[in-house]
Amino acid sequence: MQQSNAMLSQEESYAPTKWTEFLWWLATAEKELIKDCVIDRNRYAIIGTTVFCTWMFATIAWMYFFSLVVSNPLAFIALGIFMGFIILCIDRALIKGITSSNKRKIVPFLFRLVLAATIGTFMAQPALLYLFKKEIQQQVSLDNEFKKTEKLQKQTSLYAEQKQNWLQKKQQLQSELNTKYNEVAQARAAFIAETDGTGGSKKVGLEAIARTKKQAYELLLNNYSILEKQIQPKIMQTDSALTAIDQQIIQEQQAFNQLLNNGFLTQIEGLNNLLKTSTALQTRYWLLLILLLLIELMPVIAKSILPIGTYDKKVKSREEIEATILQANQQHEIDLKLHYNQLAFSADKELLETFFTETQKKRIDLLKTERDDWKDTDEKSFNSFWKNMKKNLLTKQEH
Repeated sequence: MQQSNAMLSQEESYAPTKWTEFLWWLATAEKELIKDCVIDRNRYAIIGTTVFCTWMFATIAWMYFFSLVVSNPLAFIALGIFMGFIILCIDRALIKGITSSNKRKIVPFLFRLVLAATIGTFMAQPALLYLFKKEIQQQVSLDNEFKKTEKLQKQTSLYAEQKQNWLQKKQQLQSELNTKYNEVAQARAAFIAETDGTGGSKKVGLEAIARTKKQAYELLLNNYSILEKQIQPKIMQTDSALTAIDQQIIQEQQAFNQLLNNGFLTQIEGLNNLLKTSTALQTRYWLLLILLLLIELMPVIAKSILPIGTYDKKVKSREEIEATILQANQQHEIDLKLHYNQLAFSADKELLETFFTETQKKRIDLLKTERDDWKDTDEKSFNSFWKNMKKNLLTKQEH
């Protein structure tokens, strides 16, 4: 009996710490109701601890995520705290929705599970990037080099037809010039062979035939010089066009290289490519993903698997009491308004009766006056008299 009194005394004097109250708040428990529930105090403190851990994990994960896209430390810290707070609000809303009445309903639970799994899957990505940072950086470097090569190939293919046209034009011009040059060379060789006696007439010296060949050679040489002056600028134009195309490819390649980075999506792509080639990483990746996913699901799982205690019964009882009181207050308000309307009706009715009683004599006097006036006029029509009576003496009906 003394032990029971001591326990009762301890319950009455129980005062939770600020930390315990904070854990209860994280678990969406009402302090006024739970402080007297001895068993549920610890249950909801456990749930609050899981929410706290998920909150801290989400904040750190989001900070790391924003650090990949924002260079300012203050910015990604502030953004990480903000997104962590949003995750906290979602988790509190999820576990607040798990009550004794719907805990065993599969549809609400599946909805909460899918929502928590979606959030957890995304939150797991930054953590996995951090854990496999070195391997991912190596893969990203390889991917970027592959992208450079692929970009260069596409650019080369894009300008291939244009370059081929310029090259064909240059080849045609060069071929025309070479053909003319070959004619000059042949004429020169024939002239030299004629003068030294090794060809033609076999006569040494500048004979008539040699002079003729010399004139033919000089004419071809002059024509070649003229043709060269005409064709050489065109060849230079083709060379300039080909150089411009090469410079354009180089500039576009340099601009593309500057766009390459190791941001979040690039690292995610590197992680996916690494998973395709590394069998050692695949198993560990999925294990870590499940583990990190369970961290986000902890509050929902903890609230779902813990048994229903006195706190839930108190909450349900309190809701029923408040609903009953609310319904009674609504009925009282309706009764008061109805009673007010009834009293107002009675008072207005009595006032109207008094109004017509007090004005009855005056209306009779007016009737006599109207009657005498009608008799004294030349207009003896009863209809006109009745119209005046309705207009001046009868009461207008309310609509």
